[in-house]
Amino acid sequence: MGKVVVGLALTVAAAACAVAAVVVGRRVKSKRKWKKVLGVLRELEESCDTTVGRLKQVVDAMAVEMHAGLASEGGSKLKMLLTFVENLPNGSEKGTYYALDLGGTNFRVLRVQLGGTRSSILGHDVDRRPIPPELMTSTSQDLFDFIALSLVEFVESEEDGINTSRDRERDLGFTFSFPVKQSSVSSGILIKWTKGFVIPDMVGKEVAGCLEQALSRQGLNMRVVALVNDTVGTLALGHYHDADTVAAVIIGTGTNACYLERTDAIIKCQGLFTTSGAMVVNMEWGNFWSSHLPRTTYDIDLDADSPNPNDQGFEKLISGMYLGDIVRRVILRMSQETDIFGSVSSRLSVPFILRTPLMAAMHEDDSPDLREVGKILREILEIPDIPLKVRKLVVKVCDVITRRAARLAAAGIAGILKKIGRDGSGGLTGGRRSDNKMKRTVVAVEGSLYTSYTMFREYLNEALSEILGEEVAQHVILK
Repeated sequence: MGKVVVGLALTVAAAACAVAAVVVGRRVKSKRKWKKVLGVLRELEESCDTTVGRLKQVVDAMAVEMHAGLASEGGSKLKMLLTFVENLPNGSEKGTYYALDLGGTNFRVLRVQLGGTRSSILGHDVDRRPIPPELMTSTSQDLFDFIALSLVEFVESEEDGINTSRDRERDLGFTFSFPVKQSSVSSGILIKWTKGFVIPDMVGKEVAGCLEQALSRQGLNMRVVALVNDTVGTLALGHYHDADTVAAVIIGTGTNACYLERTDAIIKCQGLFTTSGAMVVNMEWGNFWSSHLPRTTYDIDLDADSPNPNDQGFEKLISGMYLGDIVRRVILRMSQETDIFGSVSSRLSVPFILRTPLMAAMHEDDSPDLREVGKILREILEIPDIPLKVRKLVVKVCDVITRRAARLAAAGIAGILKKIGRDGSGGLTGGRRSDNKMKRTVVAVEGSLYTSYTMFREYLNEALSEILGEEVAQHVILK
């Protein structure tokens, strides 16, 4: 009997040891997996590093490239396009104006009434409409016919039977947010498409003319009197409200900037004369590039897979079109390295399935269990419920990518300020040093990343103060 008891005890002990060994083995395996994933995260953080020293190198590179782009055509990655806008609104304007804003996946038509004092916008009507995806890769006639029809419907509904005759001439401001080589304030040819548009037959065509032809086909007598980039429109609105506005930046689906430059600094157009002595320059800064920009393997792969490889390098690091997809690529790599997300979801291999607003929602999820993170992973990427620590890992990835983007955008803004001598260092003002004392400087900012994404905005503002220093930063206002 004693032998049986001893044998049973030994059997139980052996079984317990076996179970313990399995448990320990699983823990060791789990630790190894976690260590591997943390290695991927650490590598990402190091590749995205944006120290103040590095940002200042980007600032210097931006200012130098701006100078080169003004010196000669093709002298820089920055196109530094002339806009022929030499005077900005000052608040004294009166009347009713129409506008069309085309620059992303939506377009807007507007009617605004101005009352002649800086704060007196008497009223405005806006109609926002999505552009059907198929029209983004169709023909120029299909695209502009769709827009023209929308304009007709807007005019007839907003004027409510008063002076709705299509024959009555109306003036239109056209905000067209793609690279255009302008020949006057109201005309210019499309250089190339960005932001997902690919309509080959439009490249090289006169933009305002294409719209006016479409309006004519709809029987609407509407004339384009100003063709501007969305950055120029933002600068105009900023200056309308605040005369110290000297630059504008868009950080949304795409990104770009413009600023007010002295005409004698625009060397590539010798003899250029404006009554104001200045002209707004459209930088097309999405194409800016420098060896100082922190680039990861995910960025390189995204660029290679994009419709425009080796192009719009700065935009691909900081704009809403791309940030969500960079995060998706990081999560895919982590999923391939280990099984902390379960089996690899096929949805993780779908480009741009994780849009930047979803990434922002995960990043700013402040619920204790990161409920929103879990919901987006489950519903969008088809990754089932995962532990809280893995959700926290996803939030950290979002944070790294967003912080890099915002800090690089801040460096770009500081580069503009340096070029025009508003960064406290004197700057490159047409090749000579400026000894002006620090003036109040306003930069108008538009775009959903800055206006709607709190963490992005905070990171950008913080970085700008770090770059400029507190003493100078107090004179610079982002509006």
